[in-house]
Amino acid sequence: MATPRDFDPACEDPAEVAGRLGVDPDTGLDASEAEARLQAHGANELRPASRVPFWRRVVAQLADPLIVLLLAAVVVSVVAWLVEGAHGWPIDALVILAIIVLNAVLGLVQESRAEKAVAALAVMTRAHSTVLRDGELRTVTSDELVPGDVLALAEGDRVGADARLVRANALRVAEASLTGESLPVEKDPATLDRRVPLGDRHDMVFAGTAVSRGTGRAIVTETGMATEMGAIATMLDETVEEPTPLQVEVAHLGRMLGRIVVAIAIVVMLTVTIVQGVDTPSGFVTVLLLGVSLAVAAVPEGLPAIMSLVLALGVQRMARRNAVVKKLSSVETLGSASVICTDKTGTLTTNQMTIQRIVTASGVVDLGGVGYAPVGAATSKGRELGDGPLRAEAQLVLGAGSLVNDAQLAEHDGVWEIEGDPTEAAFLVAARKVEGAAEEAARYGRVGEVPFSSERKMMSTAHRHEGGDVVVLSKGAPDVLLQHCTRLQVGDRIVPLDPVRRAHALAEIEALSEEAFRTLAVAYRPAPELAGRPPGDPLQADAAGPDEIAEEDLVYAGVVGIIDPPRPEVRPAIAEARAAGIRVVMITGDHPATAARIARDLGIIGEDGIALPGARLDGMDDRQLRDAVRTVSVFARVAPEHKLRIVDALQAEGLVVAMTGDGVNDAPALKSADIGIAMGITGTEVTKEAAKMVLADDDFATIVHAVREGRVIFDNIRKFLRYLLYSNMGEVLTVFLGVVFAGALGFAGASDEAVVLPLLATQILWINLVTDSGPALAMGVDPEVDDVMARPPRGLHDRAIDLGMWIGIATTGIVIAVATLLTMDAFLPEGLIPGGTDTFETARTAGFTTLVFAGLFTAFNARSATSSAFRSVFANRWLWGAVALAVALQVAVVSWAPLQVAFGTTSLDAAHWAVCVAMASSVLWVEELRKLGIRAVARRRAARTTGPGATGPSVGAPASGIADTRPR
Repeated sequence: MATPRDFDPACEDPAEVAGRLGVDPDTGLDASEAEARLQAHGANELRPASRVPFWRRVVAQLADPLIVLLLAAVVVSVVAWLVEGAHGWPIDALVILAIIVLNAVLGLVQESRAEKAVAALAVMTRAHSTVLRDGELRTVTSDELVPGDVLALAEGDRVGADARLVRANALRVAEASLTGESLPVEKDPATLDRRVPLGDRHDMVFAGTAVSRGTGRAIVTETGMATEMGAIATMLDETVEEPTPLQVEVAHLGRMLGRIVVAIAIVVMLTVTIVQGVDTPSGFVTVLLLGVSLAVAAVPEGLPAIMSLVLALGVQRMARRNAVVKKLSSVETLGSASVICTDKTGTLTTNQMTIQRIVTASGVVDLGGVGYAPVGAATSKGRELGDGPLRAEAQLVLGAGSLVNDAQLAEHDGVWEIEGDPTEAAFLVAARKVEGAAEEAARYGRVGEVPFSSERKMMSTAHRHEGGDVVVLSKGAPDVLLQHCTRLQVGDRIVPLDPVRRAHALAEIEALSEEAFRTLAVAYRPAPELAGRPPGDPLQADAAGPDEIAEEDLVYAGVVGIIDPPRPEVRPAIAEARAAGIRVVMITGDHPATAARIARDLGIIGEDGIALPGARLDGMDDRQLRDAVRTVSVFARVAPEHKLRIVDALQAEGLVVAMTGDGVNDAPALKSADIGIAMGITGTEVTKEAAKMVLADDDFATIVHAVREGRVIFDNIRKFLRYLLYSNMGEVLTVFLGVVFAGALGFAGASDEAVVLPLLATQILWINLVTDSGPALAMGVDPEVDDVMARPPRGLHDRAIDLGMWIGIATTGIVIAVATLLTMDAFLPEGLIPGGTDTFETARTAGFTTLVFAGLFTAFNARSATSSAFRSVFANRWLWGAVALAVALQVAVVSWAPLQVAFGTTSLDAAHWAVCVAMASSVLWVEELRKLGIRAVARRRAARTTGPGATGPSVGAPASGIADTRPR
């Protein structure tokens, strides 16, 4: 007996397959042989995904470079506390440690869902199957199936394993979740002459698919992980989940800040030691504490926790817009996406077959509406369909098509649903759109049938009118049905179907096919020979045959064009995405002509654009595929491994890839993409578990809303980074310049401290951990200031802190430091600004206050890198609340005696407060002047780009760009 995978059953005769697997198709396996094979091959189930231990998930939370940096700060802080004598509690270390714990808890709560994709696959394939064993049909659980079992398939069955068909009777199988094919696939046991893509293996059925019509027998060839579903499970298990762009950026930021912190601490400590001649143990301890404080000041300790909170709030906002994000760091990824790869069936389209066109002898009727809801107008040449021959012919086609039909249409809780074949159901829906068609059909009752078969490619039924007449109705493949027709319906007349009229009908059918419509033709004939049967002796559907219902001398009524139509909201969503610099790529298992038609309708490609079939991808190496993905925007007839290769090729081009899908075949690519997006309604559980985001409404337009939200989130991350680093740079430069220029500023003469510092370590920690955190968090929920969709997505290598921000950090830090130090100088007797009369403690308190207030003014500056701080200044009430709280806390630390002792402050009078506020506001005015200059330069550049004679790329034009990739 051959083992699975030793041969290709699709390319071998059923008898050969049965011989290889040691089974008689007429009796099946005996019970003992089935049990032996079950022991040899194992249960027909998928290998469960490995679970990540809790401790490893905790370690992963702490492995972030920023967290490592903070842990190092904790260690240094504890060491400094011990060196100082271990008095009291190491407050700074404890605060930082609390922040680390908070960040880890937030991350674990949001990411606590374990990987369940393969487990969901197992649930999907767990069902019952009918098998032939010991010559009898038995029902077994699908996990008991073994190679060689003979499956008995019937409508509604879930296929339990991959199997080679032995015989089929009008068998159609829904394979959309596995291959992306929108229509149920017609199955035929005829042997293939060569290996073909999965969607074209008509002599095979696959695990996890469903029988939508007909019956059949098949020999199980593969079970468990050896099935096509198992191959997808293996790909899912082996697919490496790439870090999100935000994770990459935060890691880079952590490494960069780590180097900067070490450099700052060393430089400042050496400078203080040399300039002030520190040579005592207590002086060295003071310098060490200062270095630790500055290190803590240079690192935005609250950044990880604030970022987690901002992302968590972003998750909630997206959920309200029907975009459910499963992983915190993925919230921002969609905003970085430069390519959205999307499945077609069920994502861009409704996955509901719809008749859109009727072609008869008198013309063409177009039907509006999408999906199974029987709502839509009937028009001809753009006008409402009126009375006349064309209307009568359309009524005949739809009425007859809805009678020679085994599907059902029903409304449940306002939602229209079907049972049976989707193409047949399309007639039931369309008949309700043309007044009179459904009403006339209701006057007929079926009295017999000749069922559809793959060999005949047509179906006929006999119906008795309530008046007693009997008519035979036929529906099928147009080229086949026309061979049975000798006459043609024209209005209320029947004329001969002569060669000219036949050629015209074939040309119309060909034109529909070229537009990617699936076509079905309808014909009829009066059957007076059947009308003589007494009413009490009707034809029996299971007894009627070709001898009783003759399918000759038919009257050709017309042909319908059926398609799975695009969702109406998708085209404008794609246009908005393109305007935002995002490319949309369709990747589908459907037919190339159908894929190209839908892509053209949606504006993904131009009128001359085509689809690149999966068969072409098999002959491409990785370099050739990378060349192809630069220009091709539609890939059709692709297998799951093709989707994965396409996503990998786009990522290799430096693009951030979002991948949408709903079928099992999409799951590996969703997991590999930078962000996988599953459909929440039509999507399988497998897809939802493999994805990082789920669309609760299956609306492609929701993706565009989520893109905007993701960009706003990244903008807000840049805002609080800008704010924290502006403030931190101000603190560092204040201490550094205050130490270097202590003599010129009058500090040395006014203080009797061994080491004269403009700020105490506790004051630096107060600014960094208390007054900065509230505004930073408020900026994390800041409304959109600049139009985030008016610019292209950020590049993969674009830094969150770019050169422009570094310039802003440096200039703002200098302004804050100068304002702080001059405020102190103004209140001291000596220095650059003579006339002061205050003590050094009062001057330092005033400088401390100025530094805090300058940071609060900076919060408004940081809301945009280019727009004025006064634009939408009152839009963020949380920021105003945070600023008010910070002011109240600063007043308390300056005025309340217990806090004065803890932070080395003294009370200030009204004059002091006024000077502090005025000097702190200088950072706002300097930044406003800088932004004014930036906007002026930008306007001049825009004028040069868009002025007379300027040439530039057009935005939003459909990308064809694939002429060189046409099949040859």
